[in-house]
Amino acid sequence: MVFIKEHLPDSFELFCAFLSFFIPFVVYKVNRLAHRGDPPWKKDQSS
Repeated sequence: MVFIKEHLPDSFELFCAFLSFFIPFVVYKVNRLAHRGDPPWKKDQSS
């Protein structure tokens, strides 16, 4: 049991792992909301 407890990440590491997902996700969502009203000529033609 001691071996398992020594190798589990502590709460700060779990918090940083959560932030490494959450911050880019929020930036992505805000960017999508900000560019929702772009005119058609300004949108990518990458299809």
